[in-house]
Amino acid sequence: MFRHMPFILIATIIAIVLLDPFIPLNIKQFLFTISMSIKSCIIMVLPLIIFSLLFKTATTLSSGATRIIGLILILVCISNFLSTTLSGFIGSWAYNFNLSMIVPHEVYNLEQLWSINLPSIISNDKAMFGGIILGIVTAKVYPQLAASISKTAEVLVSKVLNFIVYIIPLFVAGFVVKLQADGVVGLIVKDYAAIFAIIGVAQFSYIALVYFVFSNLKIKEFATSIKNLFPAAISGFTTMSSATSMPLTIFGAEKNAKNKDLARSVIPATVNIHLVGDCFAIPIFAYAILKSFGIEEPSLLGYLTFTAYFVLAKFSVAAIPGGGIIVMLPILESHLGFNANATFKFEVQHGVNFH
Repeated sequence: MFRHMPFILIATIIAIVLLDPFIPLNIKQFLFTISMSIKSCIIMVLPLIIFSLLFKTATTLSSGATRIIGLILILVCISNFLSTTLSGFIGSWAYNFNLSMIVPHEVYNLEQLWSINLPSIISNDKAMFGGIILGIVTAKVYPQLAASISKTAEVLVSKVLNFIVYIIPLFVAGFVVKLQADGVVGLIVKDYAAIFAIIGVAQFSYIALVYFVFSNLKIKEFATSIKNLFPAAISGFTTMSSATSMPLTIFGAEKNAKNKDLARSVIPATVNIHLVGDCFAIPIFAYAILKSFGIEEPSLLGYLTFTAYFVLAKFSVAAIPGGGIIVMLPILESHLGFNANATFKFEVQHGVNFH
């Protein structure tokens, strides 16, 4: 099914958009409710998946696990800083070309038929560090027990990930219905086409360049790598959540990587902190909003200061759609000159309101 996932997801999105006028309200509510219920279940089991994968990696690479994880975090910081810095130059260009954003006047709120509030067993960051630390300690003290636990955990996690992959189309369908009900799809095409085009070109150009470089400048390997991650890209774009798209990301990364165990450890460890899309989208949106309110463009030093705080804040991003905006709003206000009106406009544009 994974091989056909891009076509299934694209067909799902197109079908929802075309058939939207003919879908009864109760069906829309049902699809959205199912989607949110799936999301709640995924968020609940996500820490266990992260713990299990990192525990296995730590036991397998016990002698060098700490060094590898530390290297991963350093590389994530460098990548986030580089992409955010580049997006600043693009945002400055957008600012000078008089691009602005229009707040939608009316937004239809699609209600859920029911709500599932599943308890959070443990936070993602604690699961990440717990898996690493316990994996290293257990592998050194009880190596046979660690190997047995990691083998069992790998089997269970594989079954969970496979199950999640099968329900991803239904999950995506609910979110597309929600986007249609909110009028976001029409606004993207009508009012925000220029800004989204700039962000889209910037994101995909940067990602394509990185993939091309790490494919040894070979077009065939580059195309294969992009193809393997395409289902995860569609899922992430439609659901606005890297956490819920993680199973597809893991499957794609395993196909691209020579070391599958390393791929399974890197994805859970970086799923909430290495968000290249946010690194481009948030600063460019911010520049457009600054222009809309006539706020002065930040200086280079001011933007670099914002970038440093932005990268650090990535480590506290919530694993929910719009989670990046939640932790970034104070930084936007203190380092990019956002005022209350501009902040409210940014919240509306991203579908969140904290007042």
